[in-house]
Amino acid sequence: MVEENLRIHTFTEIPSPEIFSSQIEPKNVPAVIKGCIKNWKAFSKWNPSDGGLIYLQECVGSVAVEAMLSRSAPVFYGDIRSHERVPLSFSTFIRYCLGLLKNRDGRQDDFLESQKHSLAVSDTEQTDLLFGEVPQQFYLAQVPILNFEKKEHMQLECLGEDIQTPVPLETKSLSSVNLWMNSMKARSSTHYDPHHNLLCIVSGCKEVTLWPPSATPYLYPLPLYGEASNHSSVTLEEPDLSVYPRAAFLNGFSQKVVLHAGDALFIPEGWFHQVDSEVLTIAVNFWWRSMTISGMLDHMDAYYLRRILKRLTDKEMNKMLHSPSSSMDKTMTCTTSQPNNAYRVDHGHQGISTNCGNRSSKDEVYSKVTLQDLEPCASQSLNELISLVHDRLNPSKLTESTNNSSAGENDETNKRKEDSCSTNDDPVANLILTLHPLRIHSVFLAMANNFPRTLEALVLHALTPVGSEILTRKFEEMDQLISGEDQNQFYQIFYGVFDDQSAAMDVLLNGKELFARQAFENVLDQYLGNNPDGPKQQTK
Repeated sequence: MVEENLRIHTFTEIPSPEIFSSQIEPKNVPAVIKGCIKNWKAFSKWNPSDGGLIYLQECVGSVAVEAMLSRSAPVFYGDIRSHERVPLSFSTFIRYCLGLLKNRDGRQDDFLESQKHSLAVSDTEQTDLLFGEVPQQFYLAQVPILNFEKKEHMQLECLGEDIQTPVPLETKSLSSVNLWMNSMKARSSTHYDPHHNLLCIVSGCKEVTLWPPSATPYLYPLPLYGEASNHSSVTLEEPDLSVYPRAAFLNGFSQKVVLHAGDALFIPEGWFHQVDSEVLTIAVNFWWRSMTISGMLDHMDAYYLRRILKRLTDKEMNKMLHSPSSSMDKTMTCTTSQPNNAYRVDHGHQGISTNCGNRSSKDEVYSKVTLQDLEPCASQSLNELISLVHDRLNPSKLTESTNNSSAGENDETNKRKEDSCSTNDDPVANLILTLHPLRIHSVFLAMANNFPRTLEALVLHALTPVGSEILTRKFEEMDQLISGEDQNQFYQIFYGVFDDQSAAMDVLLNGKELFARQAFENVLDQYLGNNPDGPKQQTK
């Protein structure tokens, strides 16, 4: 389901520049503005059903424009391997549109033949190109009317007299204004733009499907280093789920809007969209830089990139822990809002080794915890945990000291510790995951006092990266439920079982970093599309 704060709003009254800039644009959510451009001269003068094509031909004449020629019409993909830009006189394209308008009864073959004979001699070179097997391949896409950054690229500047800046954008510093015109039905490939966009329908009808930037992993964008990095590699009509399995969830993110003549659609930067255009649809769009991008200084790019990647990595870590395969119970409330090192293995306990020999009277109470003190459910969890540790490790490892533990690990254990960043097939991590934080408190106190070598083996040998992440998160939750004094006493006893307490901390830290590294690599794969060993990207 689409999140409520991402739902597209429709405005029946045209918002003022102040309202648009303060209430609509900052939300970065698409908005439909009904009747936004009905006051344009173009709204009546360009109407194909009322002589608009003749008017356009007279205004522009034989000016050469770049037309998009698609090898996959009526779908126009962003990758240049699936289309090319070809020079075409505007008058030739208009004459073709005029013929289609007059021949909607389906006698297209007769029309094509008649048009070949009626073309001027100067158009002969374009005849075969225009009237080939698929004449509807042509699409005037993003032909500049005004360009405030490259003023020499304004092929249709003469049409600027028929349009005006829409009221909501009157205070904006625009980048460009472009014409979009298709003769036959056309569909753009799914893509996003790096600028804010106001798409205005002069004539015809467009259906726009939109996905928020958060849906990026499910759309499999093409690699950043590629020519069409802002386009999705998924064919949405028939996605190959064996290659793009996440695409199965796309419908839950998508929203559709239908735009008629006079309507406008605000498409914020980063929103993926696919546009379906009806026959003889004419549109004008306005691009401008968002405040976020225009206010971002170059020397801050590296910092913001790290912050964004960190934020995405934290979200991915939570997704990995909350996967359907996890047997997490409802009591677990994980969070990554704190820094990675905000848990008890490395703050407030730097001097554990010197304090362990000088315990208070309350420490003595903690040290006398017996198995009989445990509640039945905690006792069962303790027995299961001990059994899992014994099953995973060779019995001889349980009596080895910490000083010899590194040399004693076999290759299989090392590989398991490095590779397992999922709760799948990890019973130790899954068991810890299901324990309430206060049960963790009692189970580990009992284990430290009655089975210290098993606790040592659990931490040093049996915890995978995901196990380290889960255990330290459980400690964070436990710290929220017990007093500071009890926290200190718990960690003194917990780390007191290790001959080398820094080695235990290193194991937990290293495991957490391996888990975070896997999440980071997932982010690069999902959001940036640069996994060379993953599924091959489609080129069309």
